[in-house]
Amino acid sequence: MAFSTDRHREKVEAVAAQVRALAARGERAHVDKGGVHHFVPLPGDRRFRGRAVDASALNAILEIDPAARRCTAEPGVPFGVLARATLAHGLLPAVVPELEGITVGGAVAGCSVESMSWREGGFHDSCTEYELVTGTGEVLTCTPQDDPLVFGMLHGSYGTLGVLTRATFRLVPAAPCVRLEYRRYDDAARFREAVEERIAAGDFDFIDGIAHGPDRLVLCLGRFVERAPYTSDYRGTRIYHRSTAERTEDYLTTIDYCFRYDTECHWMTETVPPLTWAPVRAVVGRWFLGSTNLIRWSKALEPLLGLRRRRPEVVCDYFVPRRRWEELFAWYAGAVDHWPLWIVPYRMPAPYPWLADRHVARMGDDLFFDCAVYGRRNDDPRCDVSELLERKILELGGIKTLISRNHYTPETFWDVYDRGRWETAKARLDPHGVFPGLYEKFHGA
Repeated sequence: MAFSTDRHREKVEAVAAQVRALAARGERAHVDKGGVHHFVPLPGDRRFRGRAVDASALNAILEIDPAARRCTAEPGVPFGVLARATLAHGLLPAVVPELEGITVGGAVAGCSVESMSWREGGFHDSCTEYELVTGTGEVLTCTPQDDPLVFGMLHGSYGTLGVLTRATFRLVPAAPCVRLEYRRYDDAARFREAVEERIAAGDFDFIDGIAHGPDRLVLCLGRFVERAPYTSDYRGTRIYHRSTAERTEDYLTTIDYCFRYDTECHWMTETVPPLTWAPVRAVVGRWFLGSTNLIRWSKALEPLLGLRRRRPEVVCDYFVPRRRWEELFAWYAGAVDHWPLWIVPYRMPAPYPWLADRHVARMGDDLFFDCAVYGRRNDDPRCDVSELLERKILELGGIKTLISRNHYTPETFWDVYDRGRWETAKARLDPHGVFPGLYEKFHGA
């Protein structure tokens, strides 16, 4: 595939011109990439204050190099499009986030993980080069070798340092189908041991887990295969996560495996029970099912949900060092008691520069269990579950994503995030504050 340089430059310059104009007027900006975003809707949301920088035109795959196993894409490319394009060459991104609408830029700026993260880390860990428009309207290219601080700080920046305009990342060999094997455990310690055994053996391509209850943990193991005796379809009336509690083996096409959680947006349809009924799904599924549809509907209904509920449902990823996994799980079963719980082993190749050194020391590990909570009701006036989870994960030396509600005080926040390196990157990339500060963006809603 040819690298469409001239057209890409035109699109980048259009973005840069918008940023320069806003900087000249002293206006605050946020990035509008088009489509849906994957921040959790919040009543009275102020995370997108300011003028929009329209980056929606940056949605092209620029190059797929099968020989080098490398791809270059603009940030607005959804992984549903990207995975199909690379799979045509027998390749996939090293980490394919689980929802089709997540974009390349969102995976870099946020924290996208999946079932190859036990080996590959996050999608950002597969990236080798970024291009961005800074807060001054400069177009900057960086790599881990020539500009390690800027490169490392873009991951987890959530659009507060500039506008990502291009990313280059590794691809890995892939086959047409995936064979799945489900192993069951009634004990969190044995589940962890089984995960560690499979990681040490390296005999599966994919490792994740689903806890259907405190004593019903399922280890989901996947391996690429060239041919399958059958392939299951979970895009219609059947529900993938329920199958893991019932089956011991399954086969999916590779695309359907990559996006096996997309139809339900994990299990958010469980919060609207009729959407789990086969007759309803058969009639209205095309309009309501799938992460993009569900996110759009949740956004449209946000004003009504804000009136009906004291607080939004808990939707967030919590990363706990594996040595504290059993402690977290026992506490979670008693204090939160919400199932299913998605569990993804995540290898951090090296501490990220945005993490404070003292917090890295508290982590004390390079393997984490990402515990992804989806749809836990949070209406009890006596207890804010979102705040409880944030405090517990911090106590255990872990970290959470910032896509939902955040409760940190400034002092606690900057005890986890490295303020010095953040301010250095901010001063260089956005000296006039065209984009919001990191703490400010996520604690103003």
